Amino acid sequence: MSAFRVAVKELWGLFVEDATLTIGTLVCVALAAFVLPRVGIPTHWRAPALFIAVALMLLENVYRASRR
Repeated sequence: MSAFRVAVKELWGLFVEDATLTIGTLVCVALAAFVLPRVGIPTHWRAPALFIAVALMLLENVYRASRR
């Protein structure tokens, strides 16, 4: 069981290096999918809004990582 746990942890680490970045990306996608249509943002502005949100989140993550 220990070897299985280590293997799963390594596999998880392969795809998810920074959990806050992963959670933030999922939140941005969820907001774009569920909140933006209900707020009334036109369809042609939804993709740029998602891009800006993900880019800002990535910049914040890079800034936080550089301060470590």
